[in-house]
Amino acid sequence: MRFSLPEIQRPDGHIRALLQRHLDNLTKPPNSLGRLETLARDFGVMRGSIDLRLSRRAIFTFAADHGVSRAGVSAYPREVTAQMVFNFLSGGAAINVLCRHYDIQNVVIDVGVDHEFPPLAGLLAKKIARGTEDFLERPAMTEEQAIRSIQTGMDLCEAYELVGTGEMGIGNTTSSSAILAVLLGLPVEEVVGRGTGIDDDRLKHKTDVIRQAIERRKPDPANPIDVLSKIGGFEIGAIAGLILGAASRRIPVVVDGFISGAGAMIACQLQPACKDFLFFSHLSRERGHRRMLEWFDARPILDLDMCLGEGTGAAIAMDIITVAVRLYNEMATFESASVSRS
Repeated sequence: MRFSLPEIQRPDGHIRALLQRHLDNLTKPPNSLGRLETLARDFGVMRGSIDLRLSRRAIFTFAADHGVSRAGVSAYPREVTAQMVFNFLSGGAAINVLCRHYDIQNVVIDVGVDHEFPPLAGLLAKKIARGTEDFLERPAMTEEQAIRSIQTGMDLCEAYELVGTGEMGIGNTTSSSAILAVLLGLPVEEVVGRGTGIDDDRLKHKTDVIRQAIERRKPDPANPIDVLSKIGGFEIGAIAGLILGAASRRIPVVVDGFISGAGAMIACQLQPACKDFLFFSHLSRERGHRRMLEWFDARPILDLDMCLGEGTGAAIAMDIITVAVRLYNEMATFESASVSRS
C-alpha cells in the first residue's frame, strides 16, 4: 500500500529578518528577553507571517496498546492504557489539569487500545487494531496498518495555529527505544530507559527483548515505514502523521517527550522539511532522549526531570510559546511609547 506524502515548503528566511526587526523595536534592550524572542521569531517563521496570531491550540493525545508489553517490559499491565483513557475523559490525568490551566484543547484519540469503548464524549475513535503484535515474535503491524496510522494523524490538525503531541500506551518506550536504536545505529544499551519505573532486572530484560527483536525483524533504517511496521506503535505512527499534516499547513508542532520524539523521527525521515516546524518541549528523563534531541540538533524549552508523556511537557512549553507571541504582539515599540533608544 502506498500513500502520498504532503508537500512541505521550507520557511522563508526573509520573514525571519522582518520578525527580528520588530522584536528589536520593542521597548527593551536587544535580545533581553532571550529565548522568548527566539520562540516568537521561530513561530512567525513557521507560520510564514509577521502578523502573529495564536489563540487556537490543542494537544493530541494518541492512545494505543503494544503487543510487546506481554513480554514483561513494563511495570504496569496493558489494561492501564484503557484505564488511563477513561481517566483522560473524566478529566483526572495530569494532561487534563495542565490543559485546563492553560486553556488548551485536549483531543484524545483511540488509534489502537485493546478495549472496545462505547461511544464516549471526548473520545475520537480511530482504532486501527486492538494493539500491535508482539514484535519479538512477529512484525508489530502490517505496512497497510502503519500507513493508516500515519494517515490518521495527518487528517487532524487543520483547525489550529499551534498543536502539541501526546500519547498513552503501555510498552511504548520499548518501541521508541527500538526505533531510536535502529534509525541512529546505536547500541540498544545506550537508548533503553526505565519507562514506567522498572527495576534493574526488568531493564536488562527490556534491553534483551529489544536487541533480539531488532535482530529478528531487521528493520531497514533507510525505510521509515518498514521501521514503523516492524517495531513501532500505532500512536507513534499517528504522531508522525500529525507532524506531517501540520507542517504541510505551516502549523508549528510542540513535540512532547521521548515517545513523541520517536514519532517525530519517523516524520522527518519521511519528509525532512518537517524539522523546520518543530518545537521540542522538554528533556525527558528517558536515557535515549538526549541522543534523540542531538539528532534533531534541538534545544528543548524546558528541563523539569519529567518522563510522563500524555502531552504534559508539550502543554507547559506551548504556554511559554504563547507568552512569547503575546510579548511580540502586545509590547509597545520605542516610537509608540515615546521611549528614547539611547
